[in-house]
Amino acid sequence: MSFWRALVRGTRLAGPSAQRSAGTARAASGERARERDERADTAAPEEQVADTSAAVAPVRVPAPKRLPAPSATHAMAEPADGTTRVVSRSAEPRVPTAGMRAASLERTLRSLVERLGTEHPDTITARNNLATKYAQMGRRQSAVQQFELALAEAVSVYGDEHPRTEIIRENLAWAYEDAGRPAEAASQWEVLLGERESQFGAADADTVEARIRLAVCLRRSGRPEAAVEHYEQAIRDVSSAERREELRLGLSAALTMTGGAAAAIDQLRLVLAARRRRLGKGHLDTLSVHHRLGRAHTQAGRPDEAVDVLREAYRVALNSSGDPEVRRLTMRLRRDLAGAYNAAGRHREANALL
Repeated sequence: MSFWRALVRGTRLAGPSAQRSAGTARAASGERARERDERADTAAPEEQVADTSAAVAPVRVPAPKRLPAPSATHAMAEPADGTTRVVSRSAEPRVPTAGMRAASLERTLRSLVERLGTEHPDTITARNNLATKYAQMGRRQSAVQQFELALAEAVSVYGDEHPRTEIIRENLAWAYEDAGRPAEAASQWEVLLGERESQFGAADADTVEARIRLAVCLRRSGRPEAAVEHYEQAIRDVSSAERREELRLGLSAALTMTGGAAAAIDQLRLVLAARRRRLGKGHLDTLSVHHRLGRAHTQAGRPDEAVDVLREAYRVALNSSGDPEVRRLTMRLRRDLAGAYNAAGRHREANALL
């Protein structure tokens, strides 16, 4: 994912946040929002978390700040004696690097552990913030280690269903995904799904997001049968047509892994029809699904159908090849069409493409 696909919205990391209609839901959402606003800023080298109400910050990728362009020459100062003095760049203020900020967060965490212990709310907040910084720096294993500790401490202090615990658990789930550990991520998403479904219902945006991530992680960890069930439920619950297309693609992949080639092809046909209506048949995203459908026929042992689908996609791509990405896809379509011709015993047509 860019770093992680989802940024914080409302109180969590992924998907658009929906306002809770029930009183309990509004209270939980409001508390999470207040926690985020109150999060201690530990960027300064000696600054500590302000108080015990400091919020646990969800993992996020902050928008990069524009730095002032350095001057082409050294700054010049004019002393009283009329001589010119060159001011060294070393005298200019230093811009903190990511490593410097991480070091500051590490010092803050050590100080809080020594003064307050590991299970104090401020310590938990500081540990979550340090893990967040590690994740932003690409230090995935260090991030996972700190999030694991923060979650264990949060469960001990707040309990499993507290909003702060939920935020840290979601951060850990994303960190596991980013570290290439989908099975462990799935276990965290499963807990989150159960909590959100019982509190907010199956169709709530946050519940649907947890179900989608669970389905993806189950598929990636080699449990396609379980993934299929969650993909199908998410397709029923999601409100966005574009998101539904993405879910059908994931469902198609999971069905293929279970040996359900015909059902996988049906899902691809639905997505292809939807994208043709929405984007046009020559759009890269439409052509990518068209290509995938042809390959699915090949893998299912249907060479004649594969020839028909890939030949049509190839012709459309040739007429839409102004985009460099489409040109690259056109070459892959040509290669796979030749393979389909060979599989169908039409070697002369295959050789014409090679």
